[in-house]
Amino acid sequence: MTTYFITGGSGFIGRRIIERLRVVEPDATILVLVRENTLPRFSRYLASAPELDQITPVVGNLTAPGLGLGAADLPDIDHVIHLAAIYDMTADADAQHAANVEGTARVADFAQQVDAMLHHVSSIAVSGDHRGTFTEHDFDCGQGFPTPYHRTKFAAEKLVREREGLRWRIYRPSVVVGDSHTGEMDKIDGPYYFFGHLRLLGALPHSLPLPMPDLGHVNIVPVDYVANGIVALCSTQPGRSGQVFHLADPRRRTITDMYNAIAPGFRGPRGHNVIPRALVEPLVTVAGSGVLRVARDLVATQQGIPPALLDGMSLTADFRSDDSVAALRDRGIELPDLDDYGPRLWTYWSRHLDPARHRRTDPRGPLVGKHVLITGGSTGIGKATARMCVARGADVFIVARDRDALDAAVAELSATGSKEGVPPGRVFAYPCDITDEEAVAGLVKTVLAEHDHVDVLVNNAGRSIRRAAVNSTDRLHDHHRLMAVNYFGAVTLTLALLPHMVARQSGHVVNVSSVAVQSRGPRFGAYAASKAALEAFSEATRTETLSDHVTFSNVRLPLVRTRMIAPTHAYDNQAGIWGVDKAASRVLHAITERPYTVNSPIGVLAEVGHLFAGRLTTRVMHQEYLMIGESAAALGNSSDAER
Repeated sequence: MTTYFITGGSGFIGRRIIERLRVVEPDATILVLVRENTLPRFSRYLASAPELDQITPVVGNLTAPGLGLGAADLPDIDHVIHLAAIYDMTADADAQHAANVEGTARVADFAQQVDAMLHHVSSIAVSGDHRGTFTEHDFDCGQGFPTPYHRTKFAAEKLVREREGLRWRIYRPSVVVGDSHTGEMDKIDGPYYFFGHLRLLGALPHSLPLPMPDLGHVNIVPVDYVANGIVALCSTQPGRSGQVFHLADPRRRTITDMYNAIAPGFRGPRGHNVIPRALVEPLVTVAGSGVLRVARDLVATQQGIPPALLDGMSLTADFRSDDSVAALRDRGIELPDLDDYGPRLWTYWSRHLDPARHRRTDPRGPLVGKHVLITGGSTGIGKATARMCVARGADVFIVARDRDALDAAVAELSATGSKEGVPPGRVFAYPCDITDEEAVAGLVKTVLAEHDHVDVLVNNAGRSIRRAAVNSTDRLHDHHRLMAVNYFGAVTLTLALLPHMVARQSGHVVNVSSVAVQSRGPRFGAYAASKAALEAFSEATRTETLSDHVTFSNVRLPLVRTRMIAPTHAYDNQAGIWGVDKAASRVLHAITERPYTVNSPIGVLAEVGHLFAGRLTTRVMHQEYLMIGESAAALGNSSDAER
């Protein structure tokens, strides 16, 4: 019975090698090196597949002496398959050296210690900037290395080759993409970084010949071919050492060829190289040096493309894999044709990896299937907004302190009919005091665990105090209470959801603000200050999260007839006060259209007045201050909420 020891077994290629080994050699013993912090995740993977019940995880560390293991405690090992490495060109150079070179040295030590054959998974990156053919028999051709990734892969392979007394085989995959049958890929890497830009070409007529520059050559293979090939070659002439295999496409394809293989997935037009490589290459070289490189890297970063990827995007070597192809053909393994599986790569990426997938809207409406969290959602503007969102197909999470009020709101909102021909969404209640930081953290954790994500946060919960500063000299707590809800509560919840939204590359925050921010009218100094603070926080944060597609809207509402203004009886018969539905419609507009601000005519007028006629505007507001006195609550003659 054969025993395999695998590093990197929890990775994208490693998992498939394990699964293939279980099929080819069902009686084999398979030990998998895992770090302690990844053991739970790997154990869940094993538990999800009953056929992997004989896989044994071994906790260790790739860069520790002896891999942090007691070799005497392990069974006799026949083969060590070394996959663990950093395959990311964008990773820090020191981290790449530690994992790719030092880690390989530790694995080589271990393989010698247990007297096993080392199967080292290298990369075609060892060819660096070599020009011309590069076969399984080539290695050090005096090539340079455009990135630390190329350099460390070369150094690691050199270490294996030169280790005296070590029995080894080396496998050099080219750029590994998704599964040829399902398109499945674990992350955005290599050509996937450009898929979002290629999608734009799908808007062009399908029959249009697309002129393209010759950007050079690329070599990609599907992960299933790599995994199946390594497993098959491990058992070929098991005693023979010193073999090198290229798991690469023997066909020399241009980047345009790769595009044409993928384009049917999004109905893109067929590309044709019309600008020769001889003209393109000097321009690429110039753009990658000096001041132009800084500009190139800045633009690439803005577009979500790692600049390091541009340095190694086009292959200069012509990879030959004649010996490897023949050996695999004898084992019944053929390389799938990229033209056949290319569209499946696109489809899987579009559904599971596209950073913009969470920003897509349902053709039936912008809120269909979206998740909206609304604070202060049990009454007033919050409840009216929730009703409008539910009617348009959104699942709404209403948050408030009063459990009974929430339950009543859920019962009412659940009876909401459909709007615009879409099925209504669902309503869920979550009691929470947003001034309690721990409660907010628990709220976010629970909502994400139960519903996976939040698309829109509406900071609607608020508190108002209408009292002149001269009557508040002994009431500093008024300012604290307003800031606790209107500013700190909203900011706490925003910050709690921000990492989640950034990770999803999608999110929108709507702040229900006030016309008081623009008018700065009398008796609303504390209230206006708290809302202005929230707006300032949001406007500054919006500039930071622009590339992360997390946006902010401030909805500046005038007086709305809610229980918040009820203590001020001067407003009972005043004209121009909005109803909750009118106010909620403005919040809905901010949710669906995502403007920076939503203003009212009275707010714009006040803002213009302060800007162009400050003295006159102040005088007019002072007259309003003299005409309308303090409420009974402000004068201490009432026990209502304003106190």
